[in-house]
Amino acid sequence: MDLRVFTEPQQGATYDTLLRIARAAEDLGFDAFFRSDHYLSMGDSDGLPGPTDAWTTLAGLARETKRIRLGTLMTAATFRYPGVLAIQVAQVDQMSGGRVELGLGAGWYEAEHTAYGIPFPASKFGRLEEQLAIVTGLWATKLGETFDFEGTYYRLKDSPALPKPVQEQIPVLVGGTGPVRTPELAARFADEYNLPFVSVEETAAQIDNVRGYVEKAGRAPESMRYSNALVVCVGRDDAEVARRAAAIGREVDELKANGLAGTPAEVVDKIGRYAEAGSSRIYLQVLDLDDLDHLELIASQVGTQLG
Repeated sequence: MDLRVFTEPQQGATYDTLLRIARAAEDLGFDAFFRSDHYLSMGDSDGLPGPTDAWTTLAGLARETKRIRLGTLMTAATFRYPGVLAIQVAQVDQMSGGRVELGLGAGWYEAEHTAYGIPFPASKFGRLEEQLAIVTGLWATKLGETFDFEGTYYRLKDSPALPKPVQEQIPVLVGGTGPVRTPELAARFADEYNLPFVSVEETAAQIDNVRGYVEKAGRAPESMRYSNALVVCVGRDDAEVARRAAAIGREVDELKANGLAGTPAEVVDKIGRYAEAGSSRIYLQVLDLDDLDHLELIASQVGTQLG
């Protein structure tokens, strides 16, 4: 089971804070550092000092880390034109020496679009489908050849399809809980299917569902990886768990029901249940970005017990 660190910087974080977390995650042996792609805080957070752009952040981290993989859960298809996004991600892949992954979703948070003047279309899945086709198509175009695309929302003509990423194939993540359209898109374009904040039982059911679409697409079953994103709150004892839960404004019982919370032994046990459901990677949603001891505890007491 791979463990990855997943942050929500729109709730309030500077680039320096994210760099500190990414370097700590790298030093502690986590597989990757991922971040959300949002421009507006959610819930009770004031979001100070303000949002950081996902791909600007990852470009910086690409130059200031060495090993850890970098990516988004999820970049919103509404934020960027697909040709521009393909250039941005390929460039960051070059800057990192080939350590980038792209999570791409339809976009859902209307308030942030309104706040920053970003169009929020009624039809989003069609745009996501075309973005996935364009981004992956541009990367796959051979040097010296051009890429054309004629869609409902986007048209490309005689694109040189440059720059090329370092990786032969940048891993693409698609995720969600929808029963049909998202699994179809994942089967066509994705290397990984991510399940955000769902139970073990929901995970097992959706993985079984997506496997059916992968088979229909004519792909080998092992060509799709399945993962979960889950809030994490680990403590050496009940008092430490409660303290960390209070620091992020959550209740312990709720965190245990909906995420990975409790002592290391409790969390290892629950991760094992997700593994049995078919998941092989967990994105740990870390909400207190000042608590580096939390990461150290997870690495030393949880990560070391996972195969």
